[in-house]
Amino acid sequence: MKLIRFGEPGKEKTGVIIDGKKYDTSTFGEDYNEYFFETNGIARLADFIDNNALTQVADDERLGCPLARPSKIVCIGLNYVDHARETNASPPTEPVIFMKATTAIVGPFDDIIIPKNSKKTDWEVELAVVIGKQASYVAEADAMDYVAGYVLHNDVSEREFQIERGGTWDKGKGCDTFAPIGPFFATKDEIPDPQNLRLWLKVNGEIMQDGNTNNFIFNIPFLIAYTSQFMTLLPGDIISTGTPAGVGLGMKPPFYLKPGDIVELGIDGLGTSRQAVKSYV
Repeated sequence: MKLIRFGEPGKEKTGVIIDGKKYDTSTFGEDYNEYFFETNGIARLADFIDNNALTQVADDERLGCPLARPSKIVCIGLNYVDHARETNASPPTEPVIFMKATTAIVGPFDDIIIPKNSKKTDWEVELAVVIGKQASYVAEADAMDYVAGYVLHNDVSEREFQIERGGTWDKGKGCDTFAPIGPFFATKDEIPDPQNLRLWLKVNGEIMQDGNTNNFIFNIPFLIAYTSQFMTLLPGDIISTGTPAGVGLGMKPPFYLKPGDIVELGIDGLGTSRQAVKSYV
């Protein structure tokens, strides 16, 4: 099943994609949030769809993030060997964890706004895992039982804020609009092998990133088990699994986003997204 949320920012309705067409499921009466996932919402929604006529959604409707704001976005840094090397970092011996503010979340076709005083706004295409039930001290062998599904995520990053301003990475990761997510949430059965997905990103039509999740340093079960040793993961939470080589920081010389640029990205089975880059007004 592919879930969407559509409509004006802050007023999104729920929907679903069936045979490539978008349908309104708002009469189901629930958003795609923590309660939805923790109460077997995917199965309940499937029953609702089977027993109710759905109205088709117009093609020109704005798509929002397919998940109502999760409690947290946990990100994994340097999880591809080629990306670690391009940033002059040693491949980590344990996962690098940082948090991304949920206020950074926008829809898959919304604008990226370069923050005030930014000089080094960058891109990162990532596979994001959505947690389906509360997870704490999970065994790696059981970890996939906690996965609800997957989404496409652009982990937009301000490298000066992240690296040169002291402290943790978080300050370069959580700026407004720095988490375009979607176009849809795909349930786990839609992606039978998340460890073998092509992911790519273009800037102004030129391929910058072209990788595959089979190049993870730490695979998805390990990441879930590892993260759950340090924090409780709630239903609807996101773990963003890292990015392959090809970010602006790793280029020689480095190349960063500027107003007017167009970023396009995609992952096998998870669709594509597109963001125009604009300056802060």
